[in-house]
Amino acid sequence: MPTSDDVRRLAEQLIAELSPEQQQAFLGAIGADRSMGLVENALRVPQPVVGDAPTRMRGFRVRLDLAGAKPPVWRRLELPGDLTLDRLHVVIQAAMGWLDGHLHRFRTGSDPRSPYFVTPFDVEEGEDGVLEDGVRLDQVLTGTGDRLWYQYDFGDGWDHVLAVEAVLDQPPAEVRCTGGRMACPPEDCGGLWGYTELAAWVRGGCDPASVPAPFEDAGQARDWLPLDWHPDRFDVDEANTALAAAVAAPLRVAGELAALCEQLERGGNRALTQVLARSAESAGVEVSEADAARLIEPYTVLLDLIGDGVRLTSAGYLPPALVEQLAERTGVAGWWIGKANREDLTWPVAQLRDSARALGLVSVRKGRLAPTALARRNRDQPSALWRHIMSRLPVGRTDFDRQAGWLALAVVGSGSPAEEWASEIRNLLLGLGWRAEGSPVLPVAAVVSPTLDVLELLSGKTHRGRLTGMDSAVAATARAVIGADHDDAT
Repeated sequence: MPTSDDVRRLAEQLIAELSPEQQQAFLGAIGADRSMGLVENALRVPQPVVGDAPTRMRGFRVRLDLAGAKPPVWRRLELPGDLTLDRLHVVIQAAMGWLDGHLHRFRTGSDPRSPYFVTPFDVEEGEDGVLEDGVRLDQVLTGTGDRLWYQYDFGDGWDHVLAVEAVLDQPPAEVRCTGGRMACPPEDCGGLWGYTELAAWVRGGCDPASVPAPFEDAGQARDWLPLDWHPDRFDVDEANTALAAAVAAPLRVAGELAALCEQLERGGNRALTQVLARSAESAGVEVSEADAARLIEPYTVLLDLIGDGVRLTSAGYLPPALVEQLAERTGVAGWWIGKANREDLTWPVAQLRDSARALGLVSVRKGRLAPTALARRNRDQPSALWRHIMSRLPVGRTDFDRQAGWLALAVVGSGSPAEEWASEIRNLLLGLGWRAEGSPVLPVAAVVSPTLDVLELLSGKTHRGRLTGMDSAVAATARAVIGADHDDAT
C-alpha cells in the first residue's frame, strides 16, 4: 500500500503536468472522494516566513534584476530596512520605469509556487495570506545574498529578483538609485520575447522592412513606443527623479477624480496615484497676469475678431475671411499646409471655436456666433477669463469625456511633457476599462477629449502645431482645477 507521502508525491507530479483546464477537471472528478483533502494539501502554497522587526533599523544596498533579460536590465538601490513591501513595489516601479498598470506579487523563491505575500486585490478576491503592506523589508531580508522575488504583469510575466549586496549600518534617509543598466521594456510588449524583438528592431535603426508584430508599419510602432525609447539607454538622475515623485504623497483630490483613483487602486493599478504624486512634487508654481494673458491668447483673438457677433455661413461655418484672420493671428497660418480659409478644412480653427463654445465664451443663436455676457465683461481681464476657463474644466457631457478630462488634467498637472500626454491618458483609460468602439479587447486607439483640446490650446498649439516639452503655467492651471475640485468637496 502506498503511504500518504507517496500519494502526495504522485498527486503533485500528476497535477504539475496538467493544463489549468485539466487540473480543474481532475479536481472535480475526485471531489467526492476523501482523498480530495490530500490533493488540496499538495496544491496549497505555504505562507511566507516573516521574522520579527529588528530593534535597530539598518539599510540595504540591493541589486534589482529583470530575470531572463539579455543584456541584463538592472538597478542598484539603497533602501531603508523599515520599507514595507507595498512601498517597495512603488520603488521598484519607479526605479525600473514601469507604469504600475498591472497586478504584482512578492515571492520568497524563484518558483512561481513559492510562498508569496498577498495584496489588497488578492484579499478582495477572497484570498487569505500575509498582507504585503504589513511586512517590512528587514523582516524578509537580513544579510548579504538574501533574495526576494517580484513579479509584475501576470500576462507578460515580468519576473525580478532583488538581491542584497550589502547591509548598511546607517539606513539611507531616502530611497535612491546609485546605478543601473538598460531601459525598462515597454509595457504590454509581450514579455521577454516581445521585448527582445522590439529591442533588436530599435537597435537596428527601426527598419521599415522588418517591423515586429503586431505593428502594421514603422510609424505605428514608433508612435506606440515610449518617447525616445532605446533599449540601451539608462539615466540614473532620471531614475532618482522618478523615485522622488513616486515616494511623495500624492496630491489630495476628491470628487470624480478621487473616485477614478480608487477604482484603479481596487484593481491593483496605482498608475493614477503615481501621476498625482508627481503633481504634488510640482506644486507651488503661480500663474501671473502675464502668464494668464499668454495662455488664453487664442480665445482673446477669437473674441476680438468676432466683436459683438458675426454671421455664420449657410452651412454654419465661420466666414472664410474670418478664418484667414484667425489662422494668421493665432499662428496657425505659419505651419498649416493650405490656404486656411475654410473652417471645415482647417481643423485648428474649428477646434478653437468648438472649445470656446464648450467653455461658455461664445454661443450661436439664429445663425450668429457671438461672445457670451461673461466673455464681454471680462474680455480685457486675462486673469478673470483664465479663472473662468478653469471653472469649466473638465468639459464634456458623456462619461468618457468626463473621465478622459479628469485624467488629462491629472497628467498635464503632473508635469509630463506634451509628447507623452496622449499615451499616459490612454493607459489610464485602458486601466478603467475603456476599449475601442466595437472591440472588447483593443484599447482606445486615440484620446479624443475636449478637455485635452483646451489644455493644448493653452499650451500654444495654434503657434506650433505639434507640442513638445512642458509649460509650467499650463501644468499649474491643471493642478489648480484639481485643487479646486478638492476644495469644493471639502
